[in-house]
Amino acid sequence: MAVALAQLANCLAVTDDDGCGECTACRRIARGLHPDVLVLEPGDTGTIKIDTVREAIERVAFRPFEGRKRFVVIDEADALVWDAQSALLKTLEEPPSTSVFILVSARPDALLSTVRSRCPQLRFGPLTADEIANALIATHGYSEADARSVAASAGGSLGRALEEASDAFRDARQSAHQFLSVAARGPGPRPLLTGAAEFAKTTKGGSGGAREIVALRLRAMASLVRDLEVIAVGAGDGRLVNRDLVDDLRPMTRVLDRRRLLGTFAAVVRAMGAIERNASPKIVADWLAFQL
Repeated sequence: MAVALAQLANCLAVTDDDGCGECTACRRIARGLHPDVLVLEPGDTGTIKIDTVREAIERVAFRPFEGRKRFVVIDEADALVWDAQSALLKTLEEPPSTSVFILVSARPDALLSTVRSRCPQLRFGPLTADEIANALIATHGYSEADARSVAASAGGSLGRALEEASDAFRDARQSAHQFLSVAARGPGPRPLLTGAAEFAKTTKGGSGGAREIVALRLRAMASLVRDLEVIAVGAGDGRLVNRDLVDDLRPMTRVLDRRRLLGTFAAVVRAMGAIERNASPKIVADWLAFQL
């Protein structure tokens, strides 16, 4: 969005209140080569230091080199060290008329309150699975089956949907479906623990890779459990995300009733949080087996 705003302000052929995306200015902004669009990002240390901010402030003191507006986009603004945030305060309070500062952050509470108070906040809500699937089909050439498969795990984010390969999610969804199927059969703890071992098994080297795979499987499981709840309350197949699996999911609701599904969903969410905190995938899967 920040890049799109910079294109809109500096486009050489603005149409319908939007940048054209084709002129030299729009193309150079998109490629990060426009002299009047500066993007600040965390460095090797994972922070944005005061020297980087001071350099940007010095540049905005001058008129734009060739565009109508100069944009300073601070990506992951919560990575600004406190000194760098303090250095920004005066400029944010009285920015030059020819310059715009955009601070992008998923963690705005990590910014100083004095920084937040000087910035109008624009929040972006999650997209629906249908909106993501339609965008993938219309602009990225996905088939409907692949688009809906990826959209199911995207958590309302088109960016995440584009990052995740549909084959990877289909494999994750299959693993999650098998684990839930074992739980729906109610065979006792031993088969569930065997299912947990399969759920946590990965062929990717390294614990970090394993956590990423199990995290994707947990997101897939959350999507499946959500659909099971939709079926259980009779909300209609039109509200399902995994519509291609409806014939497999419907019989499972005879065993996994609404109360059990709510507990399962809560357990999956807790498991996702544990994985994000670097818990062992095997331990998380074993714990989840006992919750199912």
